[in-house]
Amino acid sequence: MLASINPLGERARNQRYWVTVVAYIVGSTVAGALLGGALGFVGAPVARPVVSLAGVAVLAVVGILFDAPGFGKRVPGPRRQVDENWLGAYRGWVYGAGFGAQLGLAFVTIVTASATWVAFACALFSRSALAGVAIGAIFGLARAVPILAASRVGTDPSALRALVRRLEGLRPRVAIATTAFQGAAAAGLVALAVARAA
Repeated sequence: MLASINPLGERARNQRYWVTVVAYIVGSTVAGALLGGALGFVGAPVARPVVSLAGVAVLAVVGILFDAPGFGKRVPGPRRQVDENWLGAYRGWVYGAGFGAQLGLAFVTIVTASATWVAFACALFSRSALAGVAIGAIFGLARAVPILAASRVGTDPSALRALVRRLEGLRPRVAIATTAFQGAAAAGLVALAVARAA
């Protein structure tokens, strides 16, 4: 999204950068909250504490295998991305909100990491629509906030290129940190499930 929604691109399209960005963040947060709430509502009558904890833990471990470079599998999900034709066809707040909503809904665009599946499994097994809303909103917000990294590029195209290169360079470290956190969370969930089952 940084290459599409940034101060340079918005200026070239005669759109206001901050209007587009706010719509993007709100769209992603609200869509994530709606999906999380729906999953929490659906899971409320059927989710059982020990089974839920174990289920999320197993999904987290399987997800780590999918995320591992040597495993040879990609995380399940669609192959589509947002429609960049919207950039020239609609106002900034429309494509900002539309792109954000698609990313907040998580499973309508490319799923790059298994943490997406784990987050919404947590919403499903939370046994509460309200908890699901909170989980989904946090997911949507976390997925949207990186767009703010482009706010400082101003009118300098080389600054945008440098930012994109820098963020690409961080990708392996972020993947390692996410995998480590997911593994620690899975271990914690297994321990909690065992303690509750005892």
